[in-house]
Order: sequence, then C-alpha cells, then structure tokens
Amino acid sequence: MNKKVIATQDSVYPMLPTLVAPVWLLASFYLTHRRLLTIFLLGFASGLPLALTATTLKAWYTEAGVSLATIGLLGLVDQPYLMKFLWSPLMDRYSLPLGRRRGWMILCQAALVTILTLMAYQNPATTPAQLAVLALCVAFFSASQDIVIDAYRTELLTAEERGLGVAMATTGYRLAMLISGGVALLLAAKFGWRITYLTMAALMAATMLVTLTAPKPSVDAVAPASLYAAIVLPLSEFLQRPKALWLLAFAICYKFGDALAGALTIPFLLRGLHFSLVDVGSINKIVGLVASLSGIFLGGILLRRWNYYHALFFFGIMQALSNLLFALLAWVGKHYGLMVTAVVVENIAAGMGTAGLVALLMALCNVRYTATQYALLSSLTAIGRVFSSACSGFIVESTGWVTFFCLSALAAIPGLIILYFLRREVIAITAHS
Repeated sequence: MNKKVIATQDSVYPMLPTLVAPVWLLASFYLTHRRLLTIFLLGFASGLPLALTATTLKAWYTEAGVSLATIGLLGLVDQPYLMKFLWSPLMDRYSLPLGRRRGWMILCQAALVTILTLMAYQNPATTPAQLAVLALCVAFFSASQDIVIDAYRTELLTAEERGLGVAMATTGYRLAMLISGGVALLLAAKFGWRITYLTMAALMAATMLVTLTAPKPSVDAVAPASLYAAIVLPLSEFLQRPKALWLLAFAICYKFGDALAGALTIPFLLRGLHFSLVDVGSINKIVGLVASLSGIFLGGILLRRWNYYHALFFFGIMQALSNLLFALLAWVGKHYGLMVTAVVVENIAAGMGTAGLVALLMALCNVRYTATQYALLSSLTAIGRVFSSACSGFIVESTGWVTFFCLSALAAIPGLIILYFLRREVIAITAHS
C-alpha cells in the first residue's frame, strides 16, 4: 500500500507546475492589465441590460400572444437612454460611500439585479403593464449606470490607454448584448422566461464584484460645490474653451455619413439585392461584429501611435470610402464576394471611427464634471444617427441605392472639414491629455 501511495504522489507532483502555471499566468495578466480588464468587465455590465428591455423583452411578449400594437409601444421603454444627460449632474455633485463613481455604480447595479428578479416573476399575458413599468425602471438604472461607467472610464484611463480602453469596453458591451439578446432566447426556449431573467439577474450581480474590486481613478477630482454648479458650470466651462461650438459641431457631424449608410444597410441587402436572411444574419451580423471589434482594436492601437487629429482624419476618410463600396455593390448587383468585402471594410472603418471619436470625447471632459460633460457630448453624437435614420428612407425613394450610398460618402465631408479647421485644438488636446 505504501508503494501505491508513493507512486500516486510521484505521479501527482510533476503535474503541479502544469496546473499552477495557467493560474499564475492569469493572475499576472490581471495584475498587469487590471485597469483594462476592469473596463472590459464594466463594458459587459453596461451592455447586459439593453436587450432585456428591447429585443428579448419583445420576444417574450410575442410568445405570450400580446398584440403587435402593445409590443410596438415597448419602444418607449428605452427613452431614458436618450435623456440621461438630464440627471447626470446629480452623479457629478453627490458622492456615495464607495466614492463618486463606484458608489453610484453599485447602487445602479443593485437596483438592476432587484428589478430583473421582479421581472422574472411577471407574465406579459396577464400583467403586461406591470412588466413594462419594470422594464422602464431597468432602462432608467441602466442609462444611469452608463453615465457613471463612462465617467469612471474617462477618469481611470491615461491618454495612452484610451484607445485600447474603448476597444475593451466595446468588446465587453457587445459580448453582453450577445448574451442578453441571443443566448437569452436559447435559454428561454429550453428553460422558460423566468429562469432566463433570473440568470441575467445573476450575471448582473456578478458585475457588482467587479465594481467592488475596481481600482480607484488616478485623478481624484473635487465634486462641484452645489447642484447649481453641477448643472451650469460643466456647460459654461466647456463653452469658454477656444472653438467650443465647433467641437460640438464636430461631435454631431463626424459619423453622420457612416450613420446615414448604416441606417438602411440591412434593408438594402434584403430588399434591394434580395440576399437571404441567412446571408444577412451570418455575414452582416456575425462577420460584421468580428470586423467591427477588429476595427475598434486597430483604432485603439493607432491612437497610441498617432495624435488624435491624424487618426481621426484617417478614420473619417476610411468611413467615407467604405460607403462607396456599397454604392459599387448597388451598381453591380447581387454579388457575394463584393458584399462580404463591403460589410467587412465598412465595419472595420466604423469601428476605428468609434474608437477615435470616443477617445476624443473622453479627452474633452473636465475631470470635475466628467459625468455631465460626457453625457452631453455622447448625446450630441446620437443626433446624427437619429436624424439620418429618419430621412434615409426618403432619400432612397427619391434617388435610388447607388446615389444614396454616394451621398452618404459625401455626408462625411463636413465632419472632415470641421476636423481640419480644429486641427490645432485637437493636436493640443492630444498633447495635454
């Protein structure tokens, strides 16, 4: 028996380095890149609730046999995401026990866990209004969490880390949307909606551990002295900067051409060229997602090597040229190779543009008013997306697909002109970041 024990021990001991090495490597990677990994996990926390009040919730209502009119009204649930700048000054002004950023994060995450758990015990067939109200509450606390996570990311990352930080945050965000949008439907089909929403609540609870262990921002800015100061001073401080209005105009215009083309990309592929749903789902969504994330990481790398002006100008030109590929596709007709090329190039260019724009918005924020100023700036970037979506269909009906995508490429020019006009200010922002 002793020989067997010794033999067993002899066979186990050589395995210990093999077992310990991966754990040690993971621990070393976490300690070395703790800030970027934290941003990735907080990006996951930010993206998780979104589909649970949108596509996944609508699927639940549809399966329960609720009328299409009621399901359509669920779109109103996401209004807090558009209006979050209204209460962002509160998060700049007041601090909670864990600090001005992490304290608000924990509060929002705890509220999300609680409300998602309550949603799990509702039934849209019998309590559609109650479930919709709970979904509205999820959207409110999710938008509030976005405010403070954006502010925390801006204060935590150094200028050299911002590009990759945006890439990590976006990757976590997209992964969470995939889980709460795609995986959630698979869970619902197998285990039911109650288990699905309880699982999502559990994942949200896990993000609270990330917040509790998150590093403190390197810059400990003093909060505004009053609520009035938190509301008025962020705007007045920004407007006193050189060419402040031009900076706001740039935030609105930079991705307008990209947003205009993207508003009707899927209808173009389906109705304009008659690609199948499988083609569009597998190429435009899956391949496009990989390409978009690749573009964001590539943009993050280039932002570390170039100044913001040269990076943003290059990204903007790429966004415009990628739209011309769709114009070529519309002229050639249904062509799988050209469709894949257009989708990949467009998503890479859009990803680089997103990385550059978000990094610039972060650099523009005063650390005293990060939550308020970033919420305002990010809301301005949504103006182009909303406006382009509203007018895109009319343009296609009047001009056709080829002209539409050519016009979307031309729509990128005003943003590039404004950027050229702001070149000294943007280069100075890079130098002082």
